[in-house]
Amino acid sequence: MADAVSADQPPVPQHIAIIMDGNGRWARKRGLPRLAGHRAGTENIRSIVSACVDYGVRYMTLYAFSTENWSRPSLEVQGLMQILGDFIDRETRALHEQGVHLRHLGRLEGLSDKLKQKVRYAVDMTRNNSRLTLAIAFNYGGRTDVVDAVRAIVAKGIPAEEIDEQTINDHISTHGMPDPDVLIRTSGEWRLSNFLIWQTAYTEYWFTPVFWPDFRPEHLKQAIDEYGRRERRFGGINGQS
Repeated sequence: MADAVSADQPPVPQHIAIIMDGNGRWARKRGLPRLAGHRAGTENIRSIVSACVDYGVRYMTLYAFSTENWSRPSLEVQGLMQILGDFIDRETRALHEQGVHLRHLGRLEGLSDKLKQKVRYAVDMTRNNSRLTLAIAFNYGGRTDVVDAVRAIVAKGIPAEEIDEQTINDHISTHGMPDPDVLIRTSGEWRLSNFLIWQTAYTEYWFTPVFWPDFRPEHLKQAIDEYGRRERRFGGINGQS
């Protein structure tokens, strides 16, 4: 549990964001359809969430489906929608009992009425939990996130001269959450892919060649330990520079 973390361990990031990449390649290596990889990746979320709770992480954001993913073959898109619905049905109660607060980042447009209802149900059931906030970025794009924030600000009639970074923070999808301390991307790719582009201005990146379905709590611990060894200056200098 979080209380068991010893004082001599590196500091634990408050917020971890993960680009869960490599599901399709994981499946292809095994001669399986891509959706089998997506299902295996979804099954892997449970152990990583539990590890975050144990390590004392307070926020985790997972990139599950981007706005660009709509361009994938229709059967794959339909399968991903089904997988999200199955995940909500299967995991919401257990996450609720763990004290996990579920949040949805992204637009609900394009999702079926049934899936929208499931998302709202999971968010509503867990809204008072505070042990870990788990944000699922589904039908999410970083640029769209900023556009939606700007539209909300304009709709409120906030004068241009009163708009600053905090105004954006108050209207972006992650409002109320701290920016990610570390962003993990699996599968060996080295890019953000339109994920949390506003929120990751000072985030530490950690990349691994491990495909997401094979990503284990020990890999998460490696990322946390590496984060603890890095010196975060936020544009400043350290005392020896």
